[in-house]
Amino acid sequence: MSLKKITSEAKLLLIGIPVLLWTLFPLYHMVLFAISPRDTATSGRLWPEHPTLQNFEIVFKKQHFYLDHFWSQLGNSFVIAITVGALTLLVATTSAFAISRLKVRGGQTVMNLALFTYFIPAAFLAVPMYKTMGLYGLLNNQWALILAMVTIASPYCIWVLKQASDKLPFELDEAARIDGATALQLFWMVYLPLMVPSLVAVGTYALLLAWNEYLYAFLLLSNDLDVTLAVALGNFLSADDSPWELLMATGLVYALPPAAIYYTFKRYMVSGLTAGAVKS
Repeated sequence: MSLKKITSEAKLLLIGIPVLLWTLFPLYHMVLFAISPRDTATSGRLWPEHPTLQNFEIVFKKQHFYLDHFWSQLGNSFVIAITVGALTLLVATTSAFAISRLKVRGGQTVMNLALFTYFIPAAFLAVPMYKTMGLYGLLNNQWALILAMVTIASPYCIWVLKQASDKLPFELDEAARIDGATALQLFWMVYLPLMVPSLVAVGTYALLLAWNEYLYAFLLLSNDLDVTLAVALGNFLSADDSPWELLMATGLVYALPPAAIYYTFKRYMVSGLTAGAVKS
């Protein structure tokens, strides 16, 4: 191994190790609090003297008034995230297909205008979104959050799928049309099968975006039975004597599904989100 390569790898390690530690530090504290008996996590120990899983038992059995609707709120998070992922895929795939393969007039302009919305921070759009949902009578309805998240996720997903679609040989479309395929058959039999990695990537992206959303969920939903668990976690901080050990235990439970989803589809995420990034 050459000296230059060793030096390059050493530089990467000098950057990577601190970044890794910085990333794992909050997770370590979350685990520390979650397995510590009440009021012992701040004792200064690097590991609790008597680790316990009782906090998770309290969470699962809803043995605290902040956790009265734990399972309903966790279910809301699943339903909303999966629905957002499915609707975003529907919007993004059909839009990208129309722009990239059917060459719909003005499609590229519409896509660029949609991407332009990302110049405005999503937090700035929260109040207009709240007003819009109020005008349509959707406040305190889970569809308000679903539609808001689809609106936020779709422009990026359309762009990713459009870039990936541009890499597909147009000869496939021509061959299908010669065989008598309609636009719908072309979409279903040619386009979708070839776009699977990118579809999984953008679907996972939209799902995780909705799963982790707090601001819009807090603004658009107010009923304890309808809110997501992300919003419910914020209620733990409303008391002067917050049960930090229960908050962290609940947070760990809430973090497991997206972590599992990401690692399950990790290879699709990498290949799908970078498809079309390099012109051949």
